[in-house]
Amino acid sequence: MPVFLKMSVSITFIRTFARVLLPFSQNRKRRVLYSTTLQRYMSSKTPAVSYPSKESTSTEQLELDGWKTTMKSGVQEEVSVVSSTNDEDPLAATRELIEMWRLLGKEVPEHISEEELETLMECVSKSSKKKYLRYLYVKEKMKKAKQMKKEMKAAAKEKAKNDQLLETTKENKQQNFLFLRLWDRNMDIATGWKGAQAMQFGQPFVFDMAYDSYMKPRELQNAVSQLLESEGWNRRNVDPFHIYFCNLKTDSPFYRELIKRYGEKWNKLLLTATEKSHVDLFPKDNIIYLTADSPNIMTTFKHDKIYIVGSFVDKNMQPGLSLAKAKRLSLATECLPLDRYLQWDIGTKNLTLDQVTRILLCLKNTGSWEEALKFVPKRKHTGYLEISQHSQEFVNRVKKPKTINSFPRGSRKIYTQKR
Repeated sequence: MPVFLKMSVSITFIRTFARVLLPFSQNRKRRVLYSTTLQRYMSSKTPAVSYPSKESTSTEQLELDGWKTTMKSGVQEEVSVVSSTNDEDPLAATRELIEMWRLLGKEVPEHISEEELETLMECVSKSSKKKYLRYLYVKEKMKKAKQMKKEMKAAAKEKAKNDQLLETTKENKQQNFLFLRLWDRNMDIATGWKGAQAMQFGQPFVFDMAYDSYMKPRELQNAVSQLLESEGWNRRNVDPFHIYFCNLKTDSPFYRELIKRYGEKWNKLLLTATEKSHVDLFPKDNIIYLTADSPNIMTTFKHDKIYIVGSFVDKNMQPGLSLAKAKRLSLATECLPLDRYLQWDIGTKNLTLDQVTRILLCLKNTGSWEEALKFVPKRKHTGYLEISQHSQEFVNRVKKPKTINSFPRGSRKIYTQKR
């Protein structure tokens, strides 16, 4: 009986506590259930990770530490080698740096000189070095583009030249020439033949070379240049003169300068160079000394006379020197009619030797002063004067057409009425 009472009392006591603890136990079971289901769901979504044991982690950590130590030692060796090389040769180190930047794809030039390397080494910061290398890169690129453009232009020019040559060869093949071409050699032969004819049958034209002592070396050189021009124009003319260099001494400055200019061609020139005076070669009655100081004005060109021109540049010479010499030798003198045909503006009326030669050649071939005086420099005059009355009447008489009927007006009508 007492045992039963004790059991009943304990049961009742436990029942009261069970009523209080039951909800907590149920909630815990629910939480455990929820956690287990969540773990199963996550394990199905993510791969399983196997966690190494303590022994494996320790061995792997030892291997990683050894690898780190070996790599650090290798890097230190490389750094020491690079530092030693840099200490020995900084230019080589700079070149290695440029090569490394080139491999990394940065804008660096392909070729760099020693001076540019020294300039690069003087740059303090890394950015300044990069800027300088980029400047050299752009400069090299522009140079390559310019060279490529030049080569393309030369190739195009060569191609155009070849195409033109092919076209000319085709045209030459298609055409049938009636005459032979006059090459340079043939032209030389033709001019030589004219010069040889002039030496035999041509009208003499004399340059008086006795004025070398009155000129300075510079003026003498100018005079020789004008003589060369005169000889060239005369050689290319249709009807050339027979040129004489009179009073040309072999020891004179004129002779030395002519030999210096002509060289080996001096002995092949178709002209006469002599030490004799023009008075000894020609009669005085046939000589006319052309000088700007002469009071006698030249009206027409005389084909039977021998014209003489003084070979000098009279910039600083005394006026009337050639006129005095001509009077001393009792020679006739004339001057070109520049005031009669030209409106003289500025400068002196002294012309150069080659201009006088061209004027006389034109007068010899055409006889027209208007054509001949075209060789006077236009800077010295403002134009031509009006043609004189005598020459105007002559031109009108030449231009007047010839008529068959020579009767005056009204006379023919009277004659018909009488008939």
